[in-house]
Amino acid sequence: MPITNDHNVVASPASSQPLNVVVAGSTSAAGQAVVASLLATGARVAAVDVDAARLEALAAAHDGVIPYTCNLANPESVEKLAADVRNDLGSVDGLIHLVGGWRGGEGITSQTDADWDVLHTSIMTTLRNTSRAFYSDLEASPRGRLAIVSATAAAKPTASGASYAAIKAASEAWVLGVADGFQAAQSGHKTEPKEQTSAAVVFVVKALLDDAMREAAPQRKFPGYTHVNELGNHVSALFTAPASHLNGARQHLS
Repeated sequence: MPITNDHNVVASPASSQPLNVVVAGSTSAAGQAVVASLLATGARVAAVDVDAARLEALAAAHDGVIPYTCNLANPESVEKLAADVRNDLGSVDGLIHLVGGWRGGEGITSQTDADWDVLHTSIMTTLRNTSRAFYSDLEASPRGRLAIVSATAAAKPTASGASYAAIKAASEAWVLGVADGFQAAQSGHKTEPKEQTSAAVVFVVKALLDDAMREAAPQRKFPGYTHVNELGNHVSALFTAPASHLNGARQHLS
């Protein structure tokens, strides 16, 4: 089901307060686009990154952004982050995980342990840490949403990108596990089923595109790439689309 965004203020139906959304990896091009789109809906954004200077610049540029410097690969740091966000903003309604990177080689035998460790830590470990730390908030929220950005390579890996594809596939599996948890606690509850209000979603892209990439290669067409602004619009629209339509979905963007 396509997601549309009417840019209505995103607020809990049980409260006039705006929703609180954590954006992990918020200073990347994708992160900045997602933050801007969420702010346009009226959401408050807990912007998380390891680069304090870039975070401060992001917060200075946008009202409604609260910066948090955190190493998301460290479970204790993430638990402290979750406590700080709850103390500052209240319960969290959304977690948008945009942390990652890419490492590759020329074939299977060139997939190094060092590259694997970097990919596993930056993508999978940070996802597990953050989703566990904020899981109870997302499940309890009337508009709880978890979203990641995966890659078409996860379903069609190449030898040169085998490590990256494997980690992305594992991340998708983790999110689908979270979706199952949401479903089991809500519409699929065995004794007291209720409306599905929480959803975990995978956005699938070939690759992301931003304006700096276009400026650096004006002659290039970037076929099949997804602009970060489009990603931002899809993320914001998650909070007004029915959770029952979203939970466990793999949304292909182009």
